[in-house]
Order: sequence, then C-alpha cells, then structure tokens
Amino acid sequence: MRLGLSTPDFINEQLFCDMKDAGITDMEISVSKELSEKLDYGKIKEWSEKYEINLWSFHLPFWPFSEIDISKPELAEYSVEYLKGYIDKATKIGIDKFVIHASGEPIDVSERAVRMETAKKSLCDLATYAEKRGAYVLVENLPRTCLGRNSSEILELLSAHKALKACFDTNHLLGEDYIKFIHVLGKNIASTHISDYDFKDERHWLPGEGQIDWQALLLALKEVGYDKMWLYEIGLNAPWTIKRERDLLISDFSENARAIFNGNAPKPLGTPTL
Repeated sequence: MRLGLSTPDFINEQLFCDMKDAGITDMEISVSKELSEKLDYGKIKEWSEKYEINLWSFHLPFWPFSEIDISKPELAEYSVEYLKGYIDKATKIGIDKFVIHASGEPIDVSERAVRMETAKKSLCDLATYAEKRGAYVLVENLPRTCLGRNSSEILELLSAHKALKACFDTNHLLGEDYIKFIHVLGKNIASTHISDYDFKDERHWLPGEGQIDWQALLLALKEVGYDKMWLYEIGLNAPWTIKRERDLLISDFSENARAIFNGNAPKPLGTPTL
C-alpha cells in the first residue's frame, strides 16, 4: 500500500521536502477555503516533480456550511459550480481524485430525504464533470447527522453516478462498526483518511492514541482487495482533545505506518484529555 499525507493547512516547498525525506510518496491537497482560493497550482506541480511526490487527490472545500453544501437546495447549484472550478484547475496538474463531503450539518430527520436527493443530484453533476476530465469523485463517510454516516447511506450516494467512489475516513463512524463498513463498501473504497478516535466523536488522533484495532482494520481492507493508499489526515498541532509533548513531525506518520504494516501496535505520542 502506498503511503500518503493530507496536507496541514499550508503547502510549501519544505512540506514536499519533508515528505520525501520521510518516505511518504503521495499527497492529498486539503486546505481551508480561504487558502484554497490562493493556491499556486504551478508551484505545487513544480514541487511535486522536484521531490517526486505524487499528487494523489484533492479534498474539495466544505466549510463554512453556510456557504458550501451540495445537499442544501438553496446552496446546491452555487456549491456545485464553485467546486467545479477546483476540479478544472487541479486536473490540469494531473490530479484525478476529488474527495467530497456530501453535506454539512446539522440535518434534521424531517429534511434528511430532501437533502439526500439534492446531494445525489449534485454528486451526479460533479462526477459527470470530473469524468470528462479523466477524474472521479470520492464521497467521504461523515459523522453525526451528516449524510454518509454509515455504509447504507454511502452506497445510496454512490448510486448517483458510475464515476463515484468512496473515501473511507477511519475516525468518522459513530453508529456502525468500521469492519462492517469496510466489508459492505468493498471495491467501492478508492482512498482512505487514516486517524484514530475514541468511538464517541471524530478526533483525528494519531493511530495508537485511540481505540481502533489497527491490525483488524488493515486485515479487513486486505480482505476486500484494497491495496491503494494509506493516507493520514491528521494535523501537526495537537487538538484540545489530546495532550502531546511536541507537535507531530512528518516522519511520525511514516514511523506509525511502518509499525502497523509490520504487525505491531503503533506507538501513541499523546494522551487523550477527555
């Protein structure tokens, strides 16, 4: 399995250099809406070639929910057109996978059906647009009241277009076992967001700091034939939910992955504060 990293909320040449030194081969571009609008795609392409870092995927902006939400009838058309702009720019530098959130939240039970149908229509439009550019859209499973909070909802969202696949976020499932999710989604999983949590809410901790059984999760992925990308989505600075003696280094991710791939328990670098 290839080793990837979702960017911290910055992209510079040093990040590419540090990833190469750490043995990380692939990058997902994921920054805030504000920074995403200022990206220098030419520089990103230049750095990726210089340091031999493959531009694996692009995480489409999803915040603030009051501005971007492909499931809200009043925002869907604008959101889709806005996100098409990123697909257009990123495919021109070779990126062919676009991770998307099917909704923001909260979503009341009474509006869930409408939000689901709106999201499916939006996803179909985006997937059609991406497919014409040799790319496809990956729908990420999400926590709490968001659309895509379990395998059945992800499958319904994927039914909107043949060019849709899933991005499995390991720390977002709150109402379904992650092993079951993997086996139900199977070949539909086209990428991952790797991080740990306490099963109470999303935490984005380093594997080993939460409750996931990483050997069981890795085995389940192998059982469904997944061998693509092991991509960490974890900030370098500790969130309020965990205490670490230092910020994470890029090399911490490759060491963490090495432990898991070698059948060992990953070493926690922090202690939950909850």
